[in-house]
Amino acid sequence: MPVPSVRSGWVLVKVRAAGLNHSEALLRMFEADNDYIHTPIVPGIECVGEIEDPSDCDFCKGDKVIALMGGMGRSFNGSYAEYALLPQSHVFKVDINLDWVALAAIPETYYTAYGSLFECLQLTSSDTLLVRGATSTVGQASIQLAKAVGAKVIGACRREESFDKLLTVGADACFIDKGELSNGNLPLKPNKIIELVGPMTLRDSLLTVSRPGYVCNTGVLGNVYSIPQFDPIKFIPNGVFLTGFYSNFPSESTIKDMFNLIVKAHIQPLYAKVFNMDEIVEAHRLLEKGGAGGKIILKM
Repeated sequence: MPVPSVRSGWVLVKVRAAGLNHSEALLRMFEADNDYIHTPIVPGIECVGEIEDPSDCDFCKGDKVIALMGGMGRSFNGSYAEYALLPQSHVFKVDINLDWVALAAIPETYYTAYGSLFECLQLTSSDTLLVRGATSTVGQASIQLAKAVGAKVIGACRREESFDKLLTVGADACFIDKGELSNGNLPLKPNKIIELVGPMTLRDSLLTVSRPGYVCNTGVLGNVYSIPQFDPIKFIPNGVFLTGFYSNFPSESTIKDMFNLIVKAHIQPLYAKVFNMDEIVEAHRLLEKGGAGGKIILKM
């Protein structure tokens, strides 16, 4: 493909690395067949790199930036490329001492975790948080960010062999999740839950939190995307508050606050595998199977 030509309100980013996401595997497997995806399309919903051409926007050539969401890889060409033409509203200048691969682990993953915890759950140091789907990329980032503000954290996952990893990341306790956490056997009673498994276990999460309790539905790791015949009066228990995080519209202030916390708490971004562009098939096979054990990074 030719290098994209800049236009007003858009900037050209020289991509150095890009995080891979499950949504990109879904795009390849079936979502691209929908009418709202105008193929051919370059996938990729996030990247890190340098401003190559700022056009008429408030950037300078060479600025270190991250970019995420806002239609990347769906409404317009995304980040699986050496150069990406992106709307200025979803490109953010950053000042942090990380290499490109480590920086690429942050944008979508840590923004999703940060928004879920602090915009939706209003997490504070006095809270006990349960992370459901804790071994996922967002789950591990959520543990790091929650511990950074002093909250107690329970990691819930399907396999006991994952406990050591979660404890190393910062979890105070771990618990096997067989889909019924509300049976009262948890080591700590959470007042807040970030639900990353999704609608499949959402009802159980609502029954698990203390009263008052707060649940943020963020992920769909259970591959169940909706709740048939949803009746909010019967579904949501008295004294429990249900919210959800939608990551499509990041703001500059939120991105700045997130990076400030990452720097202040000396959080090391987590990733599991790094692939080059000529290894993209292997990377997507691993992404589709979900066996990476953490974030997959595509290095240009």
